Amino acid sequence: MSAVTLAPASPGPKPVASVLELRDVTRSFPGPPEVQALKGVSLSAAPGDYISIVGPSGSGKSTMLNILGLLDRPSVGEYELAGARTGSLSDDERAALRARFIGFVFQSFHLLPRRTVLENVLLPMLYSGVPRDERMPRARAALERVGLGHRMDYMPGLLSGGERQRVAVARAVVSGPQLLLADEPTGNLDQRTSGDVMSLFEELNAEGLTLIVITHDAAVAERARRSIRISDGRLTEL
Repeated sequence: MSAVTLAPASPGPKPVASVLELRDVTRSFPGPPEVQALKGVSLSAAPGDYISIVGPSGSGKSTMLNILGLLDRPSVGEYELAGARTGSLSDDERAALRARFIGFVFQSFHLLPRRTVLENVLLPMLYSGVPRDERMPRARAALERVGLGHRMDYMPGLLSGGERQRVAVARAVVSGPQLLLADEPTGNLDQRTSGDVMSLFEELNAEGLTLIVITHDAAVAERARRSIRISDGRLTEL
C-alpha cells in the first residue's frame, strides 16, 4: 500500500486532551415496558486510542454506536466530543460536528451502487468543509492508501467484499476525521480479508487516528489495545 498520510480537514475541531467522554449515560426507549439499552455507561477515549467494544446481539452495541456517532442522544447523562458538550447542540450543529470529526465504517459497506468508487469517496467531503480544489487529490490519495488506486473508476458491484470495505475505509478517512467508528467491520468478510482490513485499521491508528471497533468477534476485539465488554447495557473493561 502507498504510504500516503491524509491531512486533517481544515477547518476542523481543535485537538483536545480527551477525544470523547461519556458520563453516566443511559438510553431508554418507551414501552410498555420501557427498555434501557444503556445503563449508566461511562467511557473516555484519548487521542490515538484503539478500543474494541465486544458483546452479543442485544447487548447495547448498536445503541452505543449511535450515541458515540451523534446519531442519537442519551436519555440521561452527558456526552462530550472534541471538547463540545453535545447535549446542548442543535441537530444542525451535531451534524456539522459529526461530518468534520467522525468517520464511519459499517458491516454492509453502504456504498452508492450507481456511483463509481472515486465518486463514493468524494461524497463526504461535500459536507465536511474540505475545499473544492483539495477533494479530488484527497480522494485519489485515500484510495491509493487502501490499495485501490487501480479500481477508482469501477462500480462497487464489480468489487469483492474486501475491496468494498476498503473503499468504505477510504471514504471514512478522506475528510481527516479524528475518530473512526467501525461497526462490525469484518462481519461480511472471510477470515483472510478480515485480517487485511484490521491491519489497515491498525496502520491508520498508528498514524494517530482514534479508533473504536464495535464487534461480536472476540478475535477482532483482541487486536485492540483496550477491550471493553458490553452486556445488558453495561460496560466492563477487560
